[in-house]
Amino acid sequence: MTRLVEQLHKLEARLQEGGGPSRIEKQHRAGKWTARERIVRLFDSGSFFQEIGLLIAYDRYDGQAPAAGVVTGIGKIEGRPAVVVANDATVKAGSWWPETITKILRAQEIAMRNHTPIVYLVDSAGVNLPYQDGIFPGQYGAGRIFYYNSLMRRKLRVPQIAAVMGPCIAGGAYLPALSDVIVMVQGASFMGLGGPNLVKGATGQVVDAETIGGAKMHTAVSGVAHYMAKDDEECLALIRQRFRDLPEPPPAPPAPEASPPARSSEDLYAVLPADHRQPYQVEDVVFRIFDREGYLEFQPEHAPEMLCANARLEGRAVALIANRRGFLKSDGRPRIGGIIYTESARKVSYFVETAERLGLPLVYLQDVSGFMVGPEVEREGIIRAGAEMVESMSCATVPKIILTLNHASGAGYYAMAGQGFEPSFTFSWPTARIGVMEGDSAIQALYSVELEKYKASGQPLPEELRASIERTRADYERWLDSRYAAARGHCDAVIDPKDSRQTLALALEVARGRSPQPL
Repeated sequence: MTRLVEQLHKLEARLQEGGGPSRIEKQHRAGKWTARERIVRLFDSGSFFQEIGLLIAYDRYDGQAPAAGVVTGIGKIEGRPAVVVANDATVKAGSWWPETITKILRAQEIAMRNHTPIVYLVDSAGVNLPYQDGIFPGQYGAGRIFYYNSLMRRKLRVPQIAAVMGPCIAGGAYLPALSDVIVMVQGASFMGLGGPNLVKGATGQVVDAETIGGAKMHTAVSGVAHYMAKDDEECLALIRQRFRDLPEPPPAPPAPEASPPARSSEDLYAVLPADHRQPYQVEDVVFRIFDREGYLEFQPEHAPEMLCANARLEGRAVALIANRRGFLKSDGRPRIGGIIYTESARKVSYFVETAERLGLPLVYLQDVSGFMVGPEVEREGIIRAGAEMVESMSCATVPKIILTLNHASGAGYYAMAGQGFEPSFTFSWPTARIGVMEGDSAIQALYSVELEKYKASGQPLPEELRASIERTRADYERWLDSRYAAARGHCDAVIDPKDSRQTLALALEVARGRSPQPL
């Protein structure tokens, strides 16, 4: 775990540099802060900020699109949860890559589903034209951003504040135009459907950027923008002022005083064995993340491979579901931890339905290898039991927050609130392995006939077959890497295990306003 966390932090540090020191310096020479500097100054001092999608596309475009050129995340502004989308102008002038759209849409979905104010810090040259085919068209192309803008503004009434802190060109101008509040920065902002060069080519008119779309023009003449700030600092101060003026959210039920975990989070690195196939005590994770007080396991003797418990996180009551690992017994029958049996599926289904009736958020700690197979469990109706588990989780309207510790395999990943079931947030440890099955299982599925043939004949495996098997094993190790999943948006963030408590607590607070209806 220590090695994996060090690799993660090294990768994060590189990505957080954006376009690198020279482009950061260029931004400063223009009198502008970088996207991350703006976020630090916008969000409450000393508060925890969880970046969402930092690893998106890190392994594509020859490394030229760190964080896909946009910083998204959750934190607190003036004491209330907020979502931010900030173009990183040090990365290709903040232009949009295909994955930039993915990140912006994810940020908007967080805001919509949790009725959380969202801030756009716009500083973008628009579409990255060589990749327009993955940006412009399609159901989840750039137009979806403006669709979500419109839903938030007209139907959902989710506050949207846009600060144009640099260029905002062509269709991208609709993002601030569809927000509730637009702030522009004098001498730095430009907002227009076409820049001077495009205007000259289209109409023959020669105009400068300030005349066609500067802050003064849009605040004094067109009326498109609402406020003009003299610099980045004043712009962010105006946003914070607007947050102070927002109506107070519905009060949360009073929470009992939080108690620290029973065990130290400093020891989390040592909980999972170095070999992902080896067992461990999931309580060693639970008791290092959740509050010491208020823990009560549900049906501990029945289907013990699934841990269901009432717990508290920073004082807030939650319903916790986790997979136990190792060899267990229930009613004298052997059980394999990480596997979902008929009884465990029905146990979880009942527990989830109870949490829904009580309004308790669900927190899943995933380390699941799948459902049990074989004639006995099929006769027990495991398909129906699994369907009940999936159905109760799918229809639960309470927040669902996922932390993948280790395995997330097969249909077990789905039943444990996988990403396709619209959980509020999905986080992973660096040890997470998300896939249909492990590499060794895939090799058995793909090559079992040939392996049995050569084993029966006593002949050695041909070199070509051996090489094919090794390629399959290497492919699966790459696909199962947590960074691979994060780069493709299959989780919101890979987190340091020591940050688990504050990450889950912040996610829980953001998700408190979750809408009971899907988008």
